[in-house]
Amino acid sequence: MIVSPKASRVALVLGAFLAGLLLFFGVIVVVTGIAPSPIGQAVAAVGGPFHLEDQNGKPVSDQDMKGRPFLVFFGFTHCPDVCPTTLFDLSQVLQKLGPDADRTGALFITVDPERDTPAVLKDYLSNFDPHLRGLTGDQASINAAIKAYRVYAKKVPLDNGDYTMDHTAVVYLMDKDGHFVAPFSLKRTPEAAAADLRRYL
Repeated sequence: MIVSPKASRVALVLGAFLAGLLLFFGVIVVVTGIAPSPIGQAVAAVGGPFHLEDQNGKPVSDQDMKGRPFLVFFGFTHCPDVCPTTLFDLSQVLQKLGPDADRTGALFITVDPERDTPAVLKDYLSNFDPHLRGLTGDQASINAAIKAYRVYAKKVPLDNGDYTMDHTAVVYLMDKDGHFVAPFSLKRTPEAAAADLRRYL
């Protein structure tokens, strides 16, 4: 059987097209079938056990938070802007929840336990919604919480001999089982944020 040059070119183009199609579907399988696994594992790895104490000196662990959705924010009381702004925004969300605020939790975990004692946290949080709980502990316990939530925190010396803290400024939304859901956005109205949080009650 004799194949014309034109038929050969058509076959070549068709073969290239089919090869490209197979490659395309291969990429789709890789992206949809394999990639979500590590991503899912990373999401599942956010959060975990912690054993700290609140601003009243009461022990608080991750187990105490089970049964209700809760928000977690890491910061420190000497923070000049991000922390007080975030806590103010969280206070507004909690206020918009009304009675439902009693069925949620909101934790402010210090990354600066050297200065943030329970007494310091209690005085600091008196400026915000009473549902906010400040957590501190010894450095090892704080480090364990920081590691569990994959938070970045680093002491930065200042010229005057004092120091500040660089840290992750994410609000974590955890479900009733203590599993990480997603970063909780405060870049919306308090009403919208409260409605979102209410979905997890």
